[in-house]
Amino acid sequence: MPRAIVLGAGMVGSVMAADLAGDPAIDVSIADVRPDALQRAAALAQRLHNRTINTIEADLNDAAVVKQTIAPFDIVLGALASTIGLQTLRAVIEAGKNFSDICFMPENALQLDALAKQHNVTAVVDCGVAPGMSNMFAGFGHAQLEQCDSIEIYVGGIPVERTWPFEYKAGFSPYDVIEEYTRPSRLVQQGEIVTRDALTEIEHLEFPGLGTLEAFNTDGLRSLIDTLDVPFMKEKTMRYPGHADLMRVLRHLGLFDHAPVNVAGQMIRPIDVTTAMLFPKWQYSPGEQDMTVMRVAVHGTNGNSKCTLSWDLMDRFHTASGCTSMSRTTALPCAAVARMILNGDFNEPGVHAPERIGAIPSLLDHVLNELETRGVQFTHHIATS
Repeated sequence: MPRAIVLGAGMVGSVMAADLAGDPAIDVSIADVRPDALQRAAALAQRLHNRTINTIEADLNDAAVVKQTIAPFDIVLGALASTIGLQTLRAVIEAGKNFSDICFMPENALQLDALAKQHNVTAVVDCGVAPGMSNMFAGFGHAQLEQCDSIEIYVGGIPVERTWPFEYKAGFSPYDVIEEYTRPSRLVQQGEIVTRDALTEIEHLEFPGLGTLEAFNTDGLRSLIDTLDVPFMKEKTMRYPGHADLMRVLRHLGLFDHAPVNVAGQMIRPIDVTTAMLFPKWQYSPGEQDMTVMRVAVHGTNGNSKCTLSWDLMDRFHTASGCTSMSRTTALPCAAVARMILNGDFNEPGVHAPERIGAIPSLLDHVLNELETRGVQFTHHIATS
Protein backbone atom coordinates (compact mmCIF):
# COMPACT_ATOMS: atom_id res chain seq x y z
CA MET A 1 0.00 0.00 0.00
CA PRO A 2 1.47 3.41 -0.97
CA ARG A 3 2.19 5.73 1.93
CA ALA A 4 1.49 9.48 1.93
CA ILE A 5 2.48 12.07 4.53
CA VAL A 6 1.17 15.61 4.96
CA LEU A 7 3.54 18.14 6.52
CA GLY A 8 1.50 20.58 8.61
CA ALA A 9 -1.77 19.91 10.43
CA GLY A 10 -3.35 23.34 10.14
CA MET A 11 -6.64 24.19 8.46
CA VAL A 12 -5.36 23.20 5.01
CA GLY A 13 -3.09 20.28 5.92
CA SER A 14 -5.84 18.57 7.89
CA VAL A 15 -8.17 18.73 4.87
CA MET A 16 -5.42 17.29 2.65
CA ALA A 17 -4.98 14.34 5.01
CA ALA A 18 -8.72 13.77 5.32
CA ASP A 19 -9.14 13.83 1.55
CA LEU A 20 -6.36 11.29 1.05
CA ALA A 21 -7.93 9.17 3.78
CA GLY A 22 -11.01 8.89 1.56
CA ASP A 23 -8.96 6.48 -0.58
CA PRO A 24 -8.66 3.15 1.28
CA ALA A 25 -5.72 2.20 -0.94
CA ILE A 26 -3.49 4.93 0.57
CA ASP A 27 -1.93 4.80 4.04
CA VAL A 28 -2.05 8.36 5.35
CA SER A 29 0.07 10.14 7.99
CA ILE A 30 0.29 13.75 9.09
CA ALA A 31 3.12 15.52 10.93
CA ASP A 32 3.16 18.66 13.04
CA VAL A 33 4.79 19.94 16.22
CA ARG A 34 1.39 20.67 17.82
CA PRO A 35 -0.37 17.69 19.45
CA ASP A 36 -3.73 19.49 19.47
CA ALA A 37 -3.56 20.17 15.72
CA LEU A 38 -2.70 16.53 15.07
CA GLN A 39 -5.67 15.41 17.15
CA ARG A 40 -8.02 17.68 15.18
CA ALA A 41 -6.68 16.39 11.87
CA ALA A 42 -7.08 12.77 12.94
CA ALA A 43 -10.61 13.46 14.18
CA LEU A 44 -11.57 15.03 10.83
CA ALA A 45 -10.39 11.99 8.85
CA GLN A 46 -12.21 9.70 11.26
CA ARG A 47 -15.43 11.70 11.07
CA LEU A 48 -15.47 12.08 7.28
CA HIS A 49 -14.18 8.68 6.18
CA ASN A 50 -14.07 6.47 9.28
CA ARG A 51 -10.33 6.15 8.68
CA THR A 52 -7.55 6.28 11.24
CA ILE A 53 -4.58 8.30 10.06
CA ASN A 54 -1.17 8.17 11.69
CA THR A 55 -0.02 11.28 13.56
CA ILE A 56 3.64 12.20 13.98
CA GLU A 57 4.76 14.90 16.40
CA ALA A 58 7.81 16.57 14.83
CA ASP A 59 9.43 20.00 14.65
CA LEU A 60 9.33 20.58 10.91
CA ASN A 61 11.25 23.85 11.21
CA ASP A 62 14.34 21.60 11.22
CA ALA A 63 15.23 20.34 7.72
CA ALA A 64 17.00 17.31 9.19
CA VAL A 65 13.81 16.38 11.05
CA VAL A 66 11.84 16.73 7.81
CA LYS A 67 14.16 14.30 6.04
CA GLN A 68 13.96 11.81 8.88
CA THR A 69 10.17 12.09 9.13
CA ILE A 70 9.44 11.56 5.43
CA ALA A 71 11.94 8.73 4.90
CA PRO A 72 9.37 5.86 4.86
CA PHE A 73 6.85 7.58 2.57
CA ASP A 74 6.13 7.44 -1.16
CA ILE A 75 4.61 10.91 -1.59
CA VAL A 76 4.86 14.09 0.49
CA LEU A 77 2.32 16.92 0.66
CA GLY A 78 3.32 20.32 2.04
CA ALA A 79 1.15 22.70 4.07
CA LEU A 80 3.76 24.58 6.08
CA ALA A 81 4.36 28.29 6.63
CA SER A 82 5.94 30.32 3.85
CA THR A 83 8.95 31.19 6.03
CA ILE A 84 10.25 27.61 5.85
CA GLY A 85 8.93 26.75 2.42
CA LEU A 86 12.17 26.74 0.45
CA GLN A 87 14.18 24.83 3.04
CA THR A 88 11.40 22.24 3.24
CA LEU A 89 11.30 21.87 -0.54
CA ARG A 90 15.06 21.38 -0.59
CA ALA A 91 14.89 18.81 2.21
CA VAL A 92 12.16 16.81 0.45
CA ILE A 93 14.09 16.83 -2.82
CA GLU A 94 17.34 15.79 -1.16
CA ALA A 95 15.45 12.95 0.50
CA GLY A 96 14.40 11.76 -2.97
CA LYS A 97 10.65 12.11 -2.35
CA ASN A 98 8.00 13.35 -4.76
CA PHE A 99 6.19 16.44 -3.52
CA SER A 100 2.94 18.40 -3.93
CA ASP A 101 3.03 21.69 -2.00
CA ILE A 102 0.91 24.78 -1.34
CA CYS A 103 3.51 26.93 0.44
CA PHE A 104 3.43 30.61 -0.52
CA MET A 105 7.21 30.96 -0.18
CA PRO A 106 8.75 34.35 -1.06
CA GLU A 107 11.61 32.69 -2.95
CA ASN A 108 11.44 31.29 -6.47
CA ALA A 109 10.96 27.56 -5.99
CA LEU A 110 11.98 26.87 -9.59
CA GLN A 111 15.60 27.54 -8.59
CA LEU A 112 15.64 23.97 -7.25
CA ASP A 113 14.56 22.46 -10.59
CA ALA A 114 18.03 21.11 -11.40
CA LEU A 115 18.34 19.61 -7.92
CA ALA A 116 15.01 17.84 -8.33
CA LYS A 117 16.07 16.40 -11.68
CA GLN A 118 19.34 15.26 -10.13
CA HIS A 119 17.40 13.35 -7.45
CA ASN A 120 14.71 12.13 -9.90
CA VAL A 121 12.01 13.97 -7.91
CA THR A 122 8.75 15.31 -9.31
CA ALA A 123 7.65 18.36 -7.30
CA VAL A 124 4.68 20.64 -7.99
CA VAL A 125 4.69 23.86 -5.95
CA ASP A 126 2.11 26.64 -5.35
CA CYS A 127 -0.53 23.96 -5.82
CA GLY A 128 -3.53 25.50 -4.06
CA VAL A 129 -6.36 27.66 -5.37
CA ALA A 130 -4.41 30.86 -6.16
CA PRO A 131 -1.62 30.32 -6.74
CA GLY A 132 -2.58 26.89 -8.00
CA MET A 133 -5.82 26.56 -9.95
CA SER A 134 -5.34 30.11 -11.24
CA ASN A 135 -1.98 29.04 -12.71
CA MET A 136 -3.52 25.93 -14.26
CA PHE A 137 -6.15 28.01 -16.03
CA ALA A 138 -3.50 30.48 -17.18
CA GLY A 139 -1.37 27.62 -18.51
CA PHE A 140 -4.35 26.06 -20.28
CA GLY A 141 -5.44 29.33 -21.88
CA HIS A 142 -1.91 30.16 -22.98
CA ALA A 143 -1.56 26.73 -24.62
CA GLN A 144 -4.96 26.86 -26.35
CA LEU A 145 -4.73 30.34 -27.87
CA GLU A 146 -2.63 30.98 -30.96
CA GLN A 147 -1.68 34.31 -29.43
CA CYS A 148 -2.15 35.11 -25.75
CA ASP A 149 -2.38 38.84 -25.08
CA SER A 150 -3.28 39.14 -21.41
CA ILE A 151 -4.09 37.22 -18.24
CA GLU A 152 -6.15 38.61 -15.35
CA ILE A 153 -6.50 36.81 -12.02
CA TYR A 154 -8.80 37.94 -9.20
CA VAL A 155 -9.20 35.87 -6.04
CA GLY A 156 -10.30 36.29 -2.45
CA GLY A 157 -11.36 34.40 0.63
CA ILE A 158 -13.95 36.32 2.64
CA PRO A 159 -16.46 35.71 5.43
CA VAL A 160 -20.07 35.38 4.34
CA GLU A 161 -21.14 37.74 7.12
CA ARG A 162 -19.48 41.15 7.08
CA THR A 163 -18.42 42.30 10.54
CA TRP A 164 -16.95 45.71 11.36
CA PRO A 165 -14.16 46.83 11.27
CA PHE A 166 -12.18 44.38 9.13
CA GLU A 167 -14.98 42.58 7.28
CA TYR A 168 -12.39 39.85 6.91
CA LYS A 169 -11.16 36.69 8.59
CA ALA A 170 -8.18 34.52 7.64
CA GLY A 171 -8.92 31.25 5.89
CA PHE A 172 -5.24 30.31 6.05
CA SER A 173 -2.13 31.39 7.96
CA PRO A 174 -2.62 35.04 9.04
CA TYR A 175 1.16 35.51 8.74
CA ASP A 176 0.88 34.71 5.04
CA VAL A 177 -2.05 37.14 4.72
CA ILE A 178 0.09 39.96 6.09
CA GLU A 179 2.89 38.84 3.78
CA GLU A 180 0.50 39.47 0.88
CA TYR A 181 -0.08 43.00 2.19
CA THR A 182 3.62 43.86 2.53
CA ARG A 183 5.42 42.03 -0.28
CA PRO A 184 5.90 44.20 -3.42
CA SER A 185 3.55 43.15 -6.21
CA ARG A 186 4.95 42.22 -9.62
CA LEU A 187 2.89 42.69 -12.76
CA VAL A 188 3.67 42.41 -16.45
CA GLN A 189 2.92 45.41 -18.65
CA GLN A 190 3.91 45.57 -22.32
CA GLY A 191 6.16 42.58 -21.78
CA GLU A 192 8.09 44.17 -18.92
CA ILE A 193 7.99 43.29 -15.23
CA VAL A 194 6.84 46.26 -13.15
CA THR A 195 6.53 46.51 -9.39
CA ARG A 196 3.72 48.12 -7.44
CA ASP A 197 3.04 48.36 -3.72
CA ALA A 198 0.62 45.76 -2.43
CA LEU A 199 -2.90 47.01 -1.63
CA THR A 200 -2.80 49.57 -4.47
CA GLU A 201 -4.60 50.16 -7.82
CA ILE A 202 -8.01 49.20 -6.47
CA GLU A 203 -10.65 47.93 -8.88
CA HIS A 204 -14.29 47.10 -8.14
CA LEU A 205 -15.88 43.93 -9.52
CA GLU A 206 -19.50 42.79 -9.42
CA PHE A 207 -20.50 39.19 -8.69
CA PRO A 208 -24.12 38.04 -9.08
CA GLY A 209 -25.71 37.21 -5.76
CA LEU A 210 -22.78 38.68 -3.84
CA GLY A 211 -22.37 42.30 -4.88
CA THR A 212 -19.26 44.45 -5.09
CA LEU A 213 -15.76 43.36 -4.12
CA GLU A 214 -12.60 45.43 -4.31
CA ALA A 215 -9.46 44.02 -5.91
CA PHE A 216 -5.95 45.26 -5.16
CA ASN A 217 -2.41 44.37 -6.15
CA THR A 218 -0.70 41.39 -4.52
CA ASP A 219 2.30 39.36 -5.62
CA GLY A 220 0.28 36.43 -6.91
CA LEU A 221 1.63 36.02 -10.45
CA ARG A 222 4.73 34.34 -9.06
CA SER A 223 5.98 31.67 -11.51
CA LEU A 224 3.74 32.91 -14.34
CA ILE A 225 6.14 35.81 -14.80
CA ASP A 226 8.92 33.38 -15.71
CA THR A 227 7.04 30.55 -17.42
CA LEU A 228 4.58 32.35 -19.74
CA ASP A 229 5.48 34.89 -22.41
CA VAL A 230 2.41 37.14 -22.17
CA PRO A 231 2.66 40.94 -22.57
CA PHE A 232 0.06 41.82 -19.91
CA MET A 233 -0.54 39.90 -16.68
CA LYS A 234 -1.90 40.88 -13.30
CA GLU A 235 -3.13 39.19 -10.13
CA LYS A 236 -5.25 40.92 -7.52
CA THR A 237 -6.67 39.89 -4.17
CA MET A 238 -10.33 40.59 -3.46
CA ARG A 239 -11.97 41.71 -0.23
CA TYR A 240 -15.09 43.62 0.75
CA PRO A 241 -14.72 47.35 -0.11
CA GLY A 242 -12.70 49.38 2.38
CA HIS A 243 -10.42 46.59 3.62
CA ALA A 244 -7.40 47.64 1.54
CA ASP A 245 -7.38 51.20 2.86
CA LEU A 246 -7.60 49.95 6.43
CA MET A 247 -4.65 47.59 5.90
CA ARG A 248 -2.68 50.40 4.26
CA VAL A 249 -3.18 52.50 7.40
CA LEU A 250 -1.82 49.69 9.60
CA ARG A 251 1.11 49.22 7.24
CA HIS A 252 1.81 52.96 7.15
CA LEU A 253 1.94 53.03 10.95
CA GLY A 254 4.65 50.36 10.83
CA LEU A 255 2.51 47.76 12.55
CA PHE A 256 3.57 45.10 10.03
CA ASP A 257 7.31 45.85 10.46
CA HIS A 258 9.73 43.17 11.64
CA ALA A 259 12.52 45.53 12.82
CA PRO A 260 12.42 45.89 16.65
CA VAL A 261 11.54 49.24 18.22
CA ASN A 262 12.23 50.48 21.74
CA VAL A 263 9.10 50.49 23.90
CA ALA A 264 9.71 51.45 27.56
CA GLY A 265 13.19 49.98 27.39
CA GLN A 266 12.09 46.75 25.69
CA MET A 267 12.97 45.92 22.08
CA ILE A 268 9.76 44.71 20.50
CA ARG A 269 8.91 43.79 16.91
CA PRO A 270 5.71 45.63 15.85
CA ILE A 271 4.58 42.60 13.85
CA ASP A 272 4.54 40.50 17.03
CA VAL A 273 2.26 42.97 18.80
CA THR A 274 0.02 43.25 15.75
CA THR A 275 -0.36 39.52 15.33
CA ALA A 276 -1.04 38.99 19.03
CA MET A 277 -3.88 41.51 18.94
CA LEU A 278 -5.16 41.08 15.39
CA PHE A 279 -5.10 37.35 14.76
CA PRO A 280 -7.70 36.39 17.39
CA LYS A 281 -10.12 38.78 15.67
CA TRP A 282 -9.36 37.13 12.32
CA GLN A 283 -10.17 33.60 13.45
CA TYR A 284 -13.29 31.91 12.20
CA SER A 285 -15.57 30.66 14.94
CA PRO A 286 -16.63 26.99 14.69
CA GLY A 287 -19.22 26.73 11.94
CA GLU A 288 -18.80 30.35 10.82
CA GLN A 289 -19.20 30.46 7.08
CA ASP A 290 -16.70 31.72 4.54
CA MET A 291 -16.52 31.77 0.78
CA THR A 292 -13.88 31.73 -1.95
CA VAL A 293 -14.38 33.90 -5.02
CA MET A 294 -12.16 33.70 -8.08
CA ARG A 295 -12.19 34.95 -11.64
CA VAL A 296 -9.49 34.13 -14.20
CA ALA A 297 -9.63 35.55 -17.74
CA VAL A 298 -7.18 34.73 -20.54
CA HIS A 299 -7.48 36.98 -23.62
CA GLY A 300 -6.00 36.41 -27.06
CA THR A 301 -6.72 35.35 -30.62
CA ASN A 302 -7.39 32.17 -32.55
CA GLY A 303 -7.19 32.74 -36.28
CA ASN A 304 -8.97 36.00 -37.04
CA SER A 305 -11.14 35.88 -33.93
CA LYS A 306 -10.64 37.51 -30.57
CA CYS A 307 -11.13 34.96 -27.84
CA THR A 308 -11.51 35.06 -24.06
CA LEU A 309 -11.34 31.95 -21.89
CA SER A 310 -12.62 32.57 -18.36
CA TRP A 311 -13.28 30.63 -15.19
CA ASP A 312 -15.37 31.73 -12.21
CA LEU A 313 -15.62 30.22 -8.74
CA MET A 314 -18.02 31.11 -5.93
CA ASP A 315 -17.52 28.39 -3.35
CA ARG A 316 -19.03 28.44 0.13
CA PHE A 317 -18.35 26.85 3.50
CA HIS A 318 -18.82 23.08 3.26
CA THR A 319 -21.54 22.30 5.77
CA ALA A 320 -21.31 18.52 5.40
CA SER A 321 -17.67 18.42 6.51
CA GLY A 322 -17.60 21.57 8.64
CA CYS A 323 -14.54 22.74 6.67
CA THR A 324 -14.01 26.25 5.39
CA SER A 325 -14.19 26.95 1.70
CA MET A 326 -10.65 28.34 1.67
CA SER A 327 -9.20 25.26 3.33
CA ARG A 328 -10.93 22.96 0.83
CA THR A 329 -10.25 24.97 -2.33
CA THR A 330 -6.59 25.17 -1.32
CA ALA A 331 -6.12 21.60 -0.08
CA LEU A 332 -8.06 19.62 -2.68
CA PRO A 333 -6.01 20.65 -5.77
CA CYS A 334 -2.82 19.77 -3.92
CA ALA A 335 -4.21 16.36 -2.94
CA ALA A 336 -5.43 15.73 -6.50
CA VAL A 337 -1.99 16.48 -7.94
CA ALA A 338 -0.35 14.32 -5.26
CA ARG A 339 -2.50 11.38 -6.35
CA MET A 340 -1.58 11.99 -10.00
CA ILE A 341 2.10 11.89 -9.07
CA LEU A 342 1.61 8.83 -6.88
CA ASN A 343 -0.26 6.99 -9.65
CA GLY A 344 2.30 7.92 -12.30
CA ASP A 345 -0.10 10.12 -14.28
CA PHE A 346 2.36 12.99 -13.92
CA ASN A 347 5.95 11.84 -13.69
CA GLU A 348 8.39 14.52 -14.84
CA PRO A 349 11.45 15.05 -12.62
CA GLY A 350 11.94 18.69 -11.76
CA VAL A 351 10.20 21.48 -9.87
CA HIS A 352 7.01 22.44 -11.69
CA ALA A 353 4.60 25.32 -11.33
CA PRO A 354 0.89 24.45 -11.72
CA GLU A 355 0.70 26.03 -15.18
CA ARG A 356 2.62 22.96 -16.37
CA ILE A 357 -0.35 20.83 -15.26
CA GLY A 358 -2.82 23.21 -16.91
CA ALA A 359 -1.02 23.09 -20.25
CA ILE A 360 -1.90 19.37 -20.48
CA PRO A 361 -5.71 19.32 -20.94
CA SER A 362 -6.17 15.76 -19.69
CA LEU A 363 -4.42 16.57 -16.41
CA LEU A 364 -6.44 19.76 -15.89
CA ASP A 365 -9.63 17.84 -16.60
CA HIS A 366 -8.59 15.23 -14.05
CA VAL A 367 -8.08 17.86 -11.34
CA LEU A 368 -11.36 19.63 -12.18
CA ASN A 369 -13.26 16.33 -12.11
CA GLU A 370 -11.84 15.50 -8.69
CA LEU A 371 -12.81 18.92 -7.38
CA GLU A 372 -16.31 18.67 -8.83
CA THR A 373 -16.95 15.30 -7.17
CA ARG A 374 -16.03 17.02 -3.88
CA GLY A 375 -18.39 19.93 -4.46
CA VAL A 376 -15.95 22.54 -5.77
CA GLN A 377 -17.12 23.62 -9.23
CA PHE A 378 -15.61 26.17 -11.59
CA THR A 379 -17.73 27.73 -14.33
CA HIS A 380 -15.92 27.94 -17.67
CA HIS A 381 -16.86 30.38 -20.44
CA ILE A 382 -15.52 30.91 -23.96
CA ALA A 383 -16.32 34.19 -25.73
CA THR A 384 -15.29 34.97 -29.30
CA SER A 385 -15.73 38.02 -31.52
